[in-house]
Amino acid sequence: MTEVELRVKPICNGTVIDHIAAGQALNVLKILGVTSKAGATVSVVMNVGSDKLGKKDIVKVENRELKEEEVGRIALIAPDASINIIRDYKVIEKHQVDLPDQIVGVVRCQNPSCISNTSEPIEPKLLVKVKNPVILRCTYCEQLLSENIADYLM
Repeated sequence: MTEVELRVKPICNGTVIDHIAAGQALNVLKILGVTSKAGATVSVVMNVGSDKLGKKDIVKVENRELKEEEVGRIALIAPDASINIIRDYKVIEKHQVDLPDQIVGVVRCQNPSCISNTSEPIEPKLLVKVKNPVILRCTYCEQLLSENIADYLM
């Protein structure tokens, strides 16, 4: 059997987000605010084989290094992701995502009756109960959120 290898053009400068759970790459782009109007060159590879995850997604964003808050948001939907900073075609920094203990103003509570989902001027605050798999708890109504977290991103 001949092995087929997927090749994606290397980037000169930017960020590669690897080991994203399969099917979550588009949510990572949403978190990063990457749209067709952004003008950035972005490569997305979805559902490729991975020894670690079985299948994974990869996102490459040219000429952009992620901020710490963006990395924390990515950890919400891809707790196994790794971030590679590329300069002059070389990986100069590599680290795993790390979810902060509290998420403020990023994910809304799934409870429609929660005070954070009313017209009150209150930012949603969720505590991280478990980092992998991610389980969040609303600080106002104590509702747990553990599935489809990307659906509740603000």
